[in-house]
Amino acid sequence: MTNSSNIQSVPELLAPAGSREKMDYAFAYGADAVYAGVPKFSLRARDNPFKDATLRDAIERTHELGKKIYITANILPPNRKIEAFKKSLAYFAEARPDAFIMADPGLIGYAIKEFPDVPVHLSVQSNTINWESAKFWYECGVQRIILSRELSLPEIREFHEKVPGLELEAFVHGAICIAYSGRCLLSNYFNHRDANQGTCTNSCRWEYDIHQQPAGYDGYVSDTHRPDLLQGDYFLEERERPGELMPIDEDEHGTYIMNSKDLRAIELLSQMRDAGICSFKIEGRSKTLYYLSLVIKNYRRALNDLAAGKSFDSSLIDEIAKTANRGFTSAFLVPKSDHQTERFDSPQEPDLPQVFAGQVMDHRPGWMEVEVKNRIKLGDRVEYIAPSGQQVFTISGMEKQTGEAIEVAHGGAGRVWIACDMQPEPFALLSRICEPVTSASAIS
Repeated sequence: MTNSSNIQSVPELLAPAGSREKMDYAFAYGADAVYAGVPKFSLRARDNPFKDATLRDAIERTHELGKKIYITANILPPNRKIEAFKKSLAYFAEARPDAFIMADPGLIGYAIKEFPDVPVHLSVQSNTINWESAKFWYECGVQRIILSRELSLPEIREFHEKVPGLELEAFVHGAICIAYSGRCLLSNYFNHRDANQGTCTNSCRWEYDIHQQPAGYDGYVSDTHRPDLLQGDYFLEERERPGELMPIDEDEHGTYIMNSKDLRAIELLSQMRDAGICSFKIEGRSKTLYYLSLVIKNYRRALNDLAAGKSFDSSLIDEIAKTANRGFTSAFLVPKSDHQTERFDSPQEPDLPQVFAGQVMDHRPGWMEVEVKNRIKLGDRVEYIAPSGQQVFTISGMEKQTGEAIEVAHGGAGRVWIACDMQPEPFALLSRICEPVTSASAIS
């Protein structure tokens, strides 16, 4: 029987803070807590604009808001990085973050001993997939475990039953690594950037071509003698699974045999809470402000409904589908999942209902100033998205900063003024509505 006494009625909504700006938007759109990486020692070291000083400032700002921030230091460091790693932990421990997220066993022991006032959360990088391992870490002093994405809901429930004092955190939305989290050699093999050192280049999502071996092939292909691309439809069949054919589809960009769909568990939050999860984690420190804001906003709505005892609002699924994605799956949470969790035909969903149009920066009577992110033009229908609500309108007027009227504005070209009949609030965004597509409610 599930130990219901330790189940939170409303689990924490934990969002990525890939930068100070993204942290501010995360809190504005409803996150209870954020996680941010130590510049040199987290698994997003390659895409981390934080410096040591600005990350400490972020800790202070978070606490001023009455929120929580967890500091990620989850690489597996070699000997040459140990002393620098320890100094970094000491520096951030002085700022009293709400937890360190760590993976290395030796340095976890060091942190628990040296900084007892800062809880340690075990990173998903440690791949905890059974309750005995969870019990081991709990007895070592770890307060919370970030569960591996490979676990099902029944397995998670057993974690909670066997180790009831241990906090459980689980991913509910975002990209899924094709390997056990971080334990992949592709990036290192192709360009000497190690996933375990925070510099993964996502080689699994690159475009690959399939060639026919040329006559006389000696292991080396020159630029002047390249093999022909294979034509037609091809499938992989694993020897012990006859008849289960996995397509290797190619388009003009290549094939995507290792490209996993994205996790989406917004419709499973009630079951996840009942399984004992106390923190729902959104992946995406490298995602756009638009992506993060819309995802956080809708998971917040789902959690508020859950707290109020309301049934799940399926319209939230269509709201989530407005963000860039590779198609969605419940992955391993629901045991029915199989190879359909991968997307073989494209690196992402090709027909998005909406795209990020711009970030609202300022306003004056009848106008909003927008930092343009993707092409917009007069007559486009756009959605104004803010922490307090959303509104659709048609662009009827647009001006340059000089006041010159324009018909089109391109992403990356700077700021323009757009006519509007509302007074924008802080952290507002614009999304351009594309041609109608079918509902995104289905999930693989």
